[in-house]
Amino acid sequence: MGNTSSKGESDASDPPLEGGKLNRQQHKASDASHNSHNGGSDVGGSHNNLKVQQAQGSMTRSASGADVTEKYLTQLVPVEKLAEILREQTSAKLGINGIVADVFVSQVFPQYTDLGHRLFNLMHSNSKATTRHLGAVAFRQQCERFLGIMDDAKTLECYIKMYAQEDNPEQIDKTGVTRLLHICYTIAMQHSGNAVLCSAINRTFGSVTKSIFLCHDSMSLGYVCRWFEQNLMRLVLLVHKYCVHTLSTAYRGLELQNQSCGIELQTPVLEQRNPFTDTTDHSGGGGRDMDSLMPLSQAWLLAGALPPLYSKPQTVAPPASKGNNNISASTAVQIFKEKLSMMPSHWTLLYDSNEHGVGANRFLHHVLGYRGPTLVLLHTKDEQTYCVASPSEWKETHLFVGGEGCCVIQLLPKFVILEKKPNILYLNTSIRGYPKGLRAGADPRKPIIAVDEHFENVDCKGLAAGLASIEVWGCGDKTSREVQLDIKKWQIKEAERQRTVKLTAADWMDHPDRYLLELGGRQNYNN
Repeated sequence: MGNTSSKGESDASDPPLEGGKLNRQQHKASDASHNSHNGGSDVGGSHNNLKVQQAQGSMTRSASGADVTEKYLTQLVPVEKLAEILREQTSAKLGINGIVADVFVSQVFPQYTDLGHRLFNLMHSNSKATTRHLGAVAFRQQCERFLGIMDDAKTLECYIKMYAQEDNPEQIDKTGVTRLLHICYTIAMQHSGNAVLCSAINRTFGSVTKSIFLCHDSMSLGYVCRWFEQNLMRLVLLVHKYCVHTLSTAYRGLELQNQSCGIELQTPVLEQRNPFTDTTDHSGGGGRDMDSLMPLSQAWLLAGALPPLYSKPQTVAPPASKGNNNISASTAVQIFKEKLSMMPSHWTLLYDSNEHGVGANRFLHHVLGYRGPTLVLLHTKDEQTYCVASPSEWKETHLFVGGEGCCVIQLLPKFVILEKKPNILYLNTSIRGYPKGLRAGADPRKPIIAVDEHFENVDCKGLAAGLASIEVWGCGDKTSREVQLDIKKWQIKEAERQRTVKLTAADWMDHPDRYLLELGGRQNYNN
């Protein structure tokens, strides 16, 4: 009975090792000798199980990074096909039975070579390979582990590690963070209606590095991970979605001898002109250059820092197609674009003080009535920029209002999220007995941002500065803008209707204007 029980336990614990018959025979032989030595007791079976578990834990690796004693079968067919294609191409070009970095980058990441090299180096390091190449089994293992990362914090840590210093893998410097931001920006802008190049991109990246490093040249990976997790987590997750999609679908293009993945990212097209009908000619230099409005790189940074409410992409109708296969393919591409998109299809410029004039009444005229999220950008004369994000429409009130998406951000000279709480927004220009102006902050007595009633000065944490310009961008869909325009049109028509009042002779005899004219000495008039 003891021998039978021990044999059953050892068979159940047999791992899927290579050379299965030999290992199983050795395992059974050691099991039988141990049981005969212990008189067939159950203790021998338990002790033998412990030995098998120890043997499993001490698995060795080959020089190319694959587990020698593990017969690894990948669960992802696309990864297996990709590994086989890359192995064949490496063997044909270099005569190596494995996968090298140059072949991986040229075939899988031809547009983003730096990202491809860093991803391959990460997989090579994790596999602990001692050769320059990765074996096909090791490559499949690392790809499957990379694609299996589900936790956002683990994903972020993985990409921060990819851009760490080569001589000190536990530290990352400003150059590494700048390169990470650049690949995030490039992937987000690629294949969109916007130009990838932005004149203010260095200033935008510099605001982030100033906030992270302060006066230091490098920081630990853990600190930088926590900073991105609290401020710009969505930027890095976008790159991971792209890498996952590329690794999962690259084999299709390689089988068809086509390197393109067929990915087009949906990115914002910022409207450069105010949609309001304006017959005034600003060509004489009274208006501001369009380049000095919010740069595209700054809009991208804001979209990554703010909640998805501000950057929800618009629904685009799929193009009409004759074949069902084409319809399903276009629908799949659209779904992927929506998931990969971090920014809306457009943000609408509601108000620009350099074009529409400075003052509280001009601000209210162009902003009130827009029933959607808005961004108020305050540019000071000492080159500081602040953003007040409102998740809903602005209303005049003596209370601090706002939903969960309220946020106050300093954009320049360094990027800092100052406040992120509900009920921190305040706008009052007419209610007596209460402070007038625009304010934002959790403490009503000490708001973080305070704009005076004339919209000429701004106070940030007790530091006063003159306002150079104000921009307001609408982040809602087209319906929000159309509703606001309809309200404006109705207000204009109502004002015109009240301006011209038709009176009959009977109404004129009792009208107050008649008595005012008579008191003024105007006895003769036409009725």
